[in-house]
Amino acid sequence: MCILLSSDAEAALRDAHRSGFIHKWLPEISDLDMGDDSSHLHKDILAHTFMVTGSTPPRLRLRFAALFHDVGKPVTRHVDDRTVTFRHHEVAGARLTRRCLERMEVDPTLTCEVAELVGLSGRFHGYRDGWTDAAVRRFARDAGPLLEDLLDLARYDCTTRHAFKRRQLNADVDELAARIRTLAREDTLRRERPAINGEQVMALLGIGSGPEVGQALALLSSQGPGFGFEECERLLRDWWDAKP
Repeated sequence: MCILLSSDAEAALRDAHRSGFIHKWLPEISDLDMGDDSSHLHKDILAHTFMVTGSTPPRLRLRFAALFHDVGKPVTRHVDDRTVTFRHHEVAGARLTRRCLERMEVDPTLTCEVAELVGLSGRFHGYRDGWTDAAVRRFARDAGPLLEDLLDLARYDCTTRHAFKRRQLNADVDELAARIRTLAREDTLRRERPAINGEQVMALLGIGSGPEVGQALALLSSQGPGFGFEECERLLRDWWDAKP
């Protein structure tokens, strides 16, 4: 843990790998070292992992997730016509992460949270395909209290040397975070808004526009969220019948 939270975690992890410490205690991470064989057809996963881990904010849960986010790639690697794929490596990675952290006797709650982050770590990659509001809500709902770490993991899971690609990724993460906040505010307002609007109040009570409509809406708003249409209708009729 001291290695993960050090000021230069990337260098510390490289030293731990060279010394054999990682191979002894975290062989699953050591397996990410696929050498320089060009037939692998993809980036150096271990180097990428160390860079991502070292670049993330020094929060233990996030650093653990960064260290393990690609741990499922060696067991899911498939080469076909000189194209390499790692289908569902996040699912395999979540299982391996849980196994590793349990072996290390890491706090059970932290273990579950890190494994969950690893399992969700690939979800952001489809964002540029165009997510609906429902997809954004689902992403935020599935992340729950891990949302900040998940967004940071998506933001720092980029070790390309192309500045444009890095700026584009950061812009995408910022946009997603802003959409999540906007939708959360809209959902809160929707829950707080009465199930019956002004026009429905006039239709139900058989009245025209006037101060009574405002009084009726104020009454409904005072009941708080969770009041359904039928409950609002019953409350309105009882209120109206009791008026002089």
